[in-house]
This record gives sequence, C-alpha cells and structure tokens, in this order.
Amino acid sequence: MYPTEDLYDGFFADCSGVATDSRDIPPGSMFFALHGASFDGNAFVCDALDKGAAYAVADSDEPAKARPDLADRIIRTDDTLRTLQALAREHRRRLEIPIIGIVGSNGKTTTKELVTRVLAEKFEVSATRGNLNNHIGVPLTLLSMTRDTQIGVVEMGASACGEIALLASIAEPNYGIITNIGRSHLEGFGGVEGIRRGKGELFDFLEENGGTAFVPIEDAVLAEMAAERPNMAVEYYSRTIADGIESRLEGEYNRANIAAAAETGLYFGVDGERIAHAIGSYEPTNNRSQRVESGRNTLIADCYNANPSSMAAAIENMRKNTAARKLLILGDMLELGQWSDEEHDTVLRAAAEIDGAEIYLVGENFRKAAERYAAADGTPECRIETFADADALAARLTADPPTGYTVLIKGSHGISLEKIIKLL
Repeated sequence: MYPTEDLYDGFFADCSGVATDSRDIPPGSMFFALHGASFDGNAFVCDALDKGAAYAVADSDEPAKARPDLADRIIRTDDTLRTLQALAREHRRRLEIPIIGIVGSNGKTTTKELVTRVLAEKFEVSATRGNLNNHIGVPLTLLSMTRDTQIGVVEMGASACGEIALLASIAEPNYGIITNIGRSHLEGFGGVEGIRRGKGELFDFLEENGGTAFVPIEDAVLAEMAAERPNMAVEYYSRTIADGIESRLEGEYNRANIAAAAETGLYFGVDGERIAHAIGSYEPTNNRSQRVESGRNTLIADCYNANPSSMAAAIENMRKNTAARKLLILGDMLELGQWSDEEHDTVLRAAAEIDGAEIYLVGENFRKAAERYAAADGTPECRIETFADADALAARLTADPPTGYTVLIKGSHGISLEKIIKLL
C-alpha cells in the first residue's frame, strides 16, 4: 500500500501514462485493474505487464501469487478506482494549471469542443476526449495532461446528485461553466430541483475554493444559482456576444454554447478574430448538431443523446425551418422514470404542431404516447408512424426511402438511431 505522493514520485513519474484496457497497453504505462459489471481487471494484470506495462495497480493478491516473477511490478492497493482518482488529483496539483470544468443538462460536449478550440488559439490545451466525463473518464483526462499543457478543459457528466461533487474534488477546477439546467436524467436526480442541486455542485466547489464561474445574464436560473453563492467569483456575460460569429452548428440553441466559448476566450485574452475563426472552423461530429447533405435529403443528425429539454429545442428549430418537406425521426428519451409518460406526451404534441411535418416515432415510450395522443382525438397536420426499434425503422426506410426532406434525427443513444442515417 503506497501513499499517493509515493505512488506518484516512485512509479507514475517514470511511466508513459496510464491504461485500463489490457488489450491496449502503451509501452511503459501504468495499468489499473478496474472492475466492471462483468469483469475484474485483476484477472488481466499479468497480461498487461507481459504486453509492456511498466507497473500494474491491483486490489487483489492473486496476480502476484500467480506470477511471483512479476510481483515487484504489481502495486497493491485497497481500491484501484480510488487510487486512480487520487493519482489524477495529485497529477492535477503537480501541473498547477488552470482547469475549466463544464457541466450541464445539454451541450456539454459541444461547449467543451468550442472552448478547447478557442483557447488553443493561444495556449496548449488538453481536454476531455470524446465523452470520457465520468468517475473514470475524468481521472483519465487529467492523467493524459503533460507538462506542456497550459490549460485543461474537463467535461463532467452526472445522472444523480453527488456525482459532480466527486468529479470536482478530483479535477479541482478553478473555473466553471454550467451550460444549462434542463430536464435530463430526471429519474436519477429525482426531479428538476435535484438537477439544479446536482449541477450546482460545480458552483459549490468554486465558491468553497476561490474559483470563478462564467454565467450568462439572460439565463435566470443560472444567474439565480450564482447569486445564491455570494462568495463565488462570477464573470457575467451576455449571450449576444455570439452575434455575428458564424458556425457550422445546427440550431439557434447552439448560440448559448458559442457565447460561452467566446466569453471564455476573451477572459483568457484570445483575440476576437481568432475566437471567430476557431468557432467557425469547428466541424461537429458524432451526430451532435450535425447537418449532413446526403444527396437525397438534408439531415440534422442530433442523435447522440436526448432529453426533454434538448428535444424541445430541436423541435423548435425544425418548426422555424423553412423547408417544404419535414420529417422528424424521434427516439425514446431514457432515464426519465416517473416523468416518462408526461415528457414523451409533451414532445409529441410539440412535434405534431409543426404544419405538414411527418413524424416517425421509435421505441415503446413514444408508441404509448402516440396511442394516448390518438385517444385524445388529436388531429395533427402531419402523419405519425411508430416503430418498435431502429431495425424496424430501417426496414421501412429501405422499402420506401424518403427523398427531398429536411430530416431531424434525435433520440437517446440507447435507441441507436445512428443506424438509420446511411439510409437517408
């Protein structure tokens, strides 16, 4: 058992980085034997060392017993996950750089990408890769930062109260952005007030540790949350700061993310023209606010995830769209618990109010919502079809491919709507 400082100086300092997957071991790395729902990383310790890991951190004696020849390279701990988190915190402290934490119900990843690109116009920036924003991803993000890193940008995700507090205690951010307080993970947070409290844990950390929050004055909820923490430093800004900045992001709702990135850049001294260049050159990927011209249709692929707030924004964007033919492909919103029926009903009603739109609903929750809608004698100016899953929808699109539509594709990641993009 090693104190964190000794683990850092005596072992990690000589390693090339960290690894958690024995199938991908960078030479000279430190392997952490983490646990999953169906695996125990301790079973792969010897394999990782044989593949080139310099050391392995294990919370079992079995690897050393099985291979005594490797025992001097196996670091025994009580809990590999907590050791990983503690090592990441120590590394963050040794770097002594500004860390910007980003949380929120919608737009975290897009804001993270924009902030990273804006700051990279002036600094060496390290940021969360992809969606590695949980209790494992945040430590891995921190441990990937090097002595060349000047600013870190860390996305923090949560589905219940207490999770942001944990991530903030690991990353120890000096600055914070809450993109919004929306209706996501309602089941885990126990309702909207729980979401407000849970996301507000970032502000709690900043207040307790002398940090600074970037807060848009137009967002009454965020402004109120900031005012509730009088000892937190706040940089207020107007979202009009995004006016005139061109981007490739689909939807007016992304102006808030652009404004947050622009404000952060100005705060850290990035020139306005360079900010505009960085934002304008960002190409959205991974089905987040992504406009795709397929040759037959114009696709708005926003199906990486979905919740009631992001659904409402996407549907409103489609309502304002001037296209003659509109198709909304909406997949179930997951993790809503007791609020699921109400939220799916609300989304369907909003979609049905778009004149002339066709609506394809995917999943059991939306199927039930469609039944309730019909039972209430709804008379939409559109056609509604329901599908059990993405495969059923794929069969429909293969048999009768739509042409000449502007298509919104949005649903929770578990519905797998990305499968049908190539069919449109």
